[in-house]
Amino acid sequence: MYQVKVLENNRFSKVQQIVGYFMSDIDQGVLKKGERLPTINEFSAANRVSRDTIEKAYGRLRASGYIRSYPGRGYFVLDRNKTKTKVLLVFNRLNSFKKIVYEALQKGLGKDTKVDLCIHHNSPKLLKEILKTNLGRYDYFVIMPHFRSDAKPAEFRSILEMIPAHELIVLDKHVEVWGQRTKMVYQDFRNDIREALCKSGSLLEKYKSISLIFPEKADHPKEIIEGIADFCLEHRMHFKVISEIEKEMPHRCSVYIPIEEDDLAKLIKKVRRTSLIIGKDIGIISFNESVFKELLDITVFTTDFEAMGRTAADFILGKEKGACKNPFYTIYRGSL
Repeated sequence: MYQVKVLENNRFSKVQQIVGYFMSDIDQGVLKKGERLPTINEFSAANRVSRDTIEKAYGRLRASGYIRSYPGRGYFVLDRNKTKTKVLLVFNRLNSFKKIVYEALQKGLGKDTKVDLCIHHNSPKLLKEILKTNLGRYDYFVIMPHFRSDAKPAEFRSILEMIPAHELIVLDKHVEVWGQRTKMVYQDFRNDIREALCKSGSLLEKYKSISLIFPEKADHPKEIIEGIADFCLEHRMHFKVISEIEKEMPHRCSVYIPIEEDDLAKLIKKVRRTSLIIGKDIGIISFNESVFKELLDITVFTTDFEAMGRTAADFILGKEKGACKNPFYTIYRGSL
């Protein structure tokens, strides 16, 4: 057990004495990087010092960058010799949009920061394993918490709570882990899609229904469905969710909104086998901008992925606090 000589009659307070012992031993390598420190109760019993004193000392060591605390695991020694800030970016899956976020984050942080990447494949269990392996190895964790539809919010919130509040940045989804202390860059999926449709009102007047192509096992937020349903109810348009585009024949006077790029391609192929004209007889709106959609003249609802990466970098650099809503906009093209 780690023991120190805490004196009653000393010009330094007990807290200062304890902090001094730890700093000296960490700087000299007596206490090694990643080494677990005694719990507050263990230290209190071994050194006959009050828990309150130990708690204050550990708080000062943490604030000074000597140790780090993890809920349910304890206190651990940090590497004092590192030269770069280390960030672990964890996506649910990898695609061209996530690549934009990664590059914007890296660019915003600069050369003095190293950004590593992991994928949790929409699995809370896998995310938990990633965090258990990497806690203590990184200064910040930037997490995109999109999971399968059967994932329980209480489960993945408890997993995210493994990360101390000051080290966690949540991306894309509004998930409060540490209350108002949660740093996040989020999309308001339900209201974003509803408002985007409202602003497209004149272009939608020639259509009678909206069909959302949303695969049954998709990991996309269900709030998208709710936002489109809200709009259709307000504007008296028929609304349908299609889980399999293969079983659907395009109908005149309908707007189709495919979530996945594969479904967009399948939809366009189906339309080309008919006499229907895109932008006149049927409308198409896709999610998230790409060169592919620009070339095909497809109208797009999209968030600003580059802004998402930049804002996450600003959180790490201390330029932002709390929660920031990411920009969402429409690019109008001939498909509507």
